[in-house]
Amino acid sequence: MITSNDLVNDLKNTSEKLSKGYNVLQSIDKVEVGTTPKTLVWHIDKVKLYHYDRETPAKCKIPVLVSFAIMNRHDVLDLQPDRSLMKKLLEEGLDIYIMDWGYPTKQDRYLTMEDYILGYMNDAVDFIRKTNGVDQIHKMGICQAGTFSTIYASIFPEKLKSLTTYVAPYDFDIENNMLYKWTKYIDVDTMVDSYGVIPADLLNMAFGMLKPSMDVSKYIGVMDSLDDKEKLLNFLRMEHWKGDCPDLAGEMFRKYIKDLFRDNKLIKGEFTLGNHKVNLKNLTMPFLNVYATEDNIIPNESTMPINKYIGSKDKELYAFPGGHIGVFVGNKSQKELAPKVAQWVMARS
Repeated sequence: MITSNDLVNDLKNTSEKLSKGYNVLQSIDKVEVGTTPKTLVWHIDKVKLYHYDRETPAKCKIPVLVSFAIMNRHDVLDLQPDRSLMKKLLEEGLDIYIMDWGYPTKQDRYLTMEDYILGYMNDAVDFIRKTNGVDQIHKMGICQAGTFSTIYASIFPEKLKSLTTYVAPYDFDIENNMLYKWTKYIDVDTMVDSYGVIPADLLNMAFGMLKPSMDVSKYIGVMDSLDDKEKLLNFLRMEHWKGDCPDLAGEMFRKYIKDLFRDNKLIKGEFTLGNHKVNLKNLTMPFLNVYATEDNIIPNESTMPINKYIGSKDKELYAFPGGHIGVFVGNKSQKELAPKVAQWVMARS
C-alpha cells in the first residue's frame, strides 16, 4: 500500500534528480558525433567523400567504400569512440572511405536514382580505384544504400572485389510490416509533385509510428540517467543523429517507392536504371548479407531472399542478434560484428 510518506519521498527524489539533471545539462557545451578523424578527398555538388585517417598502415591493401542510407546521416556509424563501427573496422585493419550524401535543397528535386548510383556512387568508386591504383575495391552499403550498392554491383561487377550489405531491403512483397504496407498505398506522385523535395520530418514521423511505444519509453528511461553525464551524452548523441536527417530529392524518392517498394521490380528482374536492365545474376563478387534478427524497420523476410537471386558463388548470411540500429551502435556490433566483417573482407583481398 502506497502511503503519503512514500509519495512525498518519491517527489523529493524526483525533484533532486531533475535538479542534478539540470546542472548536468548546463555543463554540456556541445553534443558531438562522427569524431573519428577523416579527411575530405573528393566532392561534387553536395556529395562528399571522406577518407578515414590511419596512424598505422592498413592490413587490407584494397580500400573499402562505405555508403549509408540517403535518408539518414552516416554519423551513426561513428556515434562515439566506444560505439563506432567505423573506428572498430579501422582498428581491425581496413582502409575506409565513406560517402556523405549531403543535404538536398529545392534545387535538387530532380536528382534521380540514376544520379545517385550511376553518377555519384560510380564516380566515387572510380576516384578510389584511380587514387589507389587498383582495378577493384570492396564496397559496403547500409540499409537503403545496401540496396543501391547491390544495384550498382549488378551493373559494374568488374569494379568490386566484394560487397557487404547491412539490414538492406530487397524483397518488398512483405505484408507483416506497416512501413511496407504504407508504401503500397501512398500517392507518391502527388507527394513529389507537391513537395518537390520530401521533408525529413514527414519521414521521421512515419518511422516513429512504426513503434510509438519506443518514443515514450526512451523519455521515461532517460529520467534515470539525468544525473549521469556519460549516460545522458549517449542519449543526446542518438537524439542528435535522429534529428539530423536530410530531406530527399523528389525524383529519386518517386522511383524508389514505385519501382521497389510498390512494384518489387528488383527481385522480379524488371528493374531498370538509365539504359541498364539490372540482372542480379551479374552480381558475382563475394557477398556478405548482414541482417538484424529483431529488426522492426527492415524485416528479415525482405533482406534474406537476395542471396537466392544473385550470381555469387561465395555468399553468406550473417544473423546479428539485435535491432536495426543495434547493428551499428550495440556492444555486440563492436565485439562481434565488426571483427567478423573485417576478417571476411580481408580473406577476400
